[in-house]
Amino acid sequence: MSEDPKATLQHYLQRARDGLVMKLDGLSERELRLPRTPTGTSLLGIVKHVLNVEYGYLGLTFGREFPTPGELLPLSAYDTDPQADWYATEDETAAGLLDLYRRVWAFSDETIAQLPLDAPGRVPWWPVDGADVTLHHIVVRVIDDTSRHAGQADILREHIDGAVGLNPAAPNIPDDYDWPAYVARLTDLADRF
Repeated sequence: MSEDPKATLQHYLQRARDGLVMKLDGLSERELRLPRTPTGTSLLGIVKHVLNVEYGYLGLTFGREFPTPGELLPLSAYDTDPQADWYATEDETAAGLLDLYRRVWAFSDETIAQLPLDAPGRVPWWPVDGADVTLHHIVVRVIDDTSRHAGQADILREHIDGAVGLNPAAPNIPDDYDWPAYVARLTDLADRF
């Protein structure tokens, strides 16, 4: 791991991004869009949310405009639909949103590369008395948010087809484990309470 704080932050941000994107591999457009929770969370919705959050924090907060801003949700969209960034519209595709996410993260990486970690920013949607931030604060916040949502995607994907793991090269899951027996043992333990 690098001794450079920016490189360390970017490493963990990219790791979270890659983990999230991996959870969409091999699924149909319908499977990616289908709500999987009582509040309507879908895998594609998570990606759309994360890309808009990342742009907001690493773009708008530091006065940077995305090259094609019409592809992103304007802040005013949330006035009519507070869940506007949590689902793909009929005009959006999984391939299109994944491409946009990759372009947003390249844009965000430029923000991180161009500014010092103590660069001041202002989060436009936060209350005025707490809206002043630094790049360091915001990068940590984006890592936290992206990692949280990558974890949600991990669980959703496991429920869809049983796919689990950190990434294909290092799944971080025991090989040849008797998962049904493990679940039965944990269920038996829980049933004692």
